[in-house]
Amino acid sequence: MARASLRENLVAAAVEQFHTHGYAAAGVKDITDAAGAPKGSFYNHFASKEALAVVALERYGASLRLEGLRDSSVAPLTRLRRHFEFLRDENIATEFNRGCLVGDFAVEVADHSEAVRESVRMSLEVWADALDFAIAEAQQAGDVSKTLEASTLARFVLSAWEGALISARADRSARAFEGFFTVVFGLILR
Repeated sequence: MARASLRENLVAAAVEQFHTHGYAAAGVKDITDAAGAPKGSFYNHFASKEALAVVALERYGASLRLEGLRDSSVAPLTRLRRHFEFLRDENIATEFNRGCLVGDFAVEVADHSEAVRESVRMSLEVWADALDFAIAEAQQAGDVSKTLEASTLARFVLSAWEGALISARADRSARAFEGFFTVVFGLILR
């Protein structure tokens, strides 16, 4: 089995450090220590912590399993529910100590870094597009009302999810997730 490259170790460590501690609290030394790399080697791979944050957001986005939302072999509402159940379960498993790295960076970094803001915007757009795809298929199947456009519903559902994550972290409980599933799947996506 091939060893992971130093760059790969830095990216993995950055995702972990940013997601656990936040952008400001995760210093380059913290990231290099977690990666088992000398601090000086960081700049051989990344121009700045900000540049690494953009790559970390891309990596985190790949972990969201968005491809499952486009799997037409599974009923659209089932895909949507499974997607959010997976994310909910991840948050419960971490005892509500993490939210969504995209949302965290939107709140913590986007006002101070144009590169990170743009990466957050693109991450949200890709996620909303995947939700839009599944919702549109549910509408075509007659499982979701066509009163609102799928893209509008997708952006609302994504915003509701990000809000539920914030509440779950503050409460250190799944109560906000219960509300999300009840309202989204019981009322909105009908």
